[in-house]
Amino acid sequence: MISPFYSHYKLRSKLFILKTNICDADKVNVLKPFLDNHVDIIKWNIDIEDVDNVLKIETTKSLSEIVIIKQVKAFGFTCDVLED
Repeated sequence: MISPFYSHYKLRSKLFILKTNICDADKVNVLKPFLDNHVDIIKWNIDIEDVDNVLKIETTKSLSEIVIIKQVKAFGFTCDVLED
């Protein structure tokens, strides 16, 4: 059985899946402090083994995809919505 606390938590979060050029641990470490300390980011990971270097970010409902993309680009990386 799923806890009602978990269900409520999931209703208040969003998942974004983004294509980046963050392809190694050094580049991940540049972005890590920002992602770790952002008040609206719940969880994140970057798959540097994937051809699209996928960045998955779970956020609160108050953070938009456009804001995330702009902030990642401000660090000098490419970042766009991953198309199906």
